[in-house]
Amino acid sequence: MSDLQFKELPKIHTTYANVIKSLLPHGDSKASELPTAVYSVEKLVIDQGNLREYRKICGFMDDGRVPATYFAVLSQTLQMNMMAKPDFPFAMLGLVHIHNSVTQHRVIFDTETVSMAVRLDNLKAHDKGQQFDFITTVSIGDEVIWQGVSTYLSRQKKSKQERAANPAKPETANPKPEVIEGGLHTVVDVPEDIGRRYAFVSGDFNLIHLHPLSARAFGFPKAIAHGMWTKAKSLALLSKAYKLPAAYTVEVAFKQPVFLPSKAELISDVPCDLGIEFGLYAVSSDKPHLVGSIAFL
Repeated sequence: MSDLQFKELPKIHTTYANVIKSLLPHGDSKASELPTAVYSVEKLVIDQGNLREYRKICGFMDDGRVPATYFAVLSQTLQMNMMAKPDFPFAMLGLVHIHNSVTQHRVIFDTETVSMAVRLDNLKAHDKGQQFDFITTVSIGDEVIWQGVSTYLSRQKKSKQERAANPAKPETANPKPEVIEGGLHTVVDVPEDIGRRYAFVSGDFNLIHLHPLSARAFGFPKAIAHGMWTKAKSLALLSKAYKLPAAYTVEVAFKQPVFLPSKAELISDVPCDLGIEFGLYAVSSDKPHLVGSIAFL
């Protein structure tokens, strides 16, 4: 995979044939290294219509500022182009987005023209296979204004020797916290069509998000919400409840899927000088959908 520089963000239909091909399972999916290529867009002008719809379905205010999670959406077409290349070592089908972190170094306005670059890094073993990061950097000239890390898991079978040498670790428990005075507690409506609406904004038309029938083909009883929508919705609600600083990092670990339609509870602690901890939980149980934090910089 060689470096590629695009004049604008690539359209998903231009690489759709390769994306479909990459959905097929690979023979041996265990990777020894990752491609080192960097995919970039030198002058990225934000599509105001797309951003307007993103704000609308996630709940962000239309105040001229770019939501901190939005560049993660824009970087996705570059990531999909990289995953569709023959030397990308994993099949796209079955990759699980397990963690996401974005850092906004200052307020970014939607009229600013930026550059964006995406690369792969941090291939390592995981209890259930291998994980790796997509690292995105957004800059204006020499100034880095935004950085994002999306961590994916490729599930793989272990040999008997590997299972014996590295027994699976128990999942870390994330019990639903008690609601406390001064913290945010709100019920989030997750509509049945949010998967399709978010797909048109993000370009992520993974079938597990679109319809119950297509989701069942991949083992899910219902369609599920995009993880980055649940993160963005949580951030939008927190930013309305509390005044966030100009610079911060918001990171989440994705736990259990949000089936469509449903309701979820967003619960946070009381913000302090360091930031806020929060989680999105099922209404009728202690099941966490995501847990995260906002660290003030």
